[in-house]
Amino acid sequence: MIRFILSAAILLTCFGTSQLAANDKLTVTKGQKIAFLGDSITAAGARTNGYCELVIRTLNAQSLEVTPRYAGISGHKSNQMLARLEKDVLSHNPDWMTLSCGVNDVWHGDRGVALEPYKKNITAIVDRAQAAGVKVIILTSTMIREDQANKLNQQLAPYNAFLKSLAKEKKCLFADLNADMQEALKDFPADAPKGKQLTSDGVHMNALGNYMMAKGVLRALGMTDKEIAAAESEWTKK
Repeated sequence: MIRFILSAAILLTCFGTSQLAANDKLTVTKGQKIAFLGDSITAAGARTNGYCELVIRTLNAQSLEVTPRYAGISGHKSNQMLARLEKDVLSHNPDWMTLSCGVNDVWHGDRGVALEPYKKNITAIVDRAQAAGVKVIILTSTMIREDQANKLNQQLAPYNAFLKSLAKEKKCLFADLNADMQEALKDFPADAPKGKQLTSDGVHMNALGNYMMAKGVLRALGMTDKEIAAAESEWTKK
């Protein structure tokens, strides 16, 4: 595992720069505010080297002077995010909002949120955000344990399929982080420890998982693969 991380970091440094060149394809403009709505994965993402913090840091490396509004709360599901949307997001007047919701709706079982009410909750979140002039970036839910064949991930699949269709219907930016996660897991060597390659406990991201999520969001915002590789080389510097 250590050899894998070191090799990846060495490969990425060849793309590194101290500051990224301006990208006229980026959808974020100077001085805007980005809200990150989600659960414990997003709450942890606000910490140093968490995926939300990496997104903000990388955008600001392009002198965009964006500011974050972190709105992740551990254990929250779609109904709870809808209930606090005004207080935690809309009242702060963000220009953008990432929406990461679905893991707990499935993972919590009988205390979760079934697919049909989930659809209604998420649709209401997007509609209310857009009505307030907020641009929404929909993120698919990352895997529940690092085994796509397990029962929980199979239950999660239709939730993510809905998010994809909703993003198209509502003309939202879209980052398929679940697909990115499945693809990233294929790159680990056969002797890598199973179940904790991109997560610390099967659900919450470790360093590599946060890199994966940040890259997905940045790509959705219009950053090129070359720019993302340059950014990642900066993230992995000691």
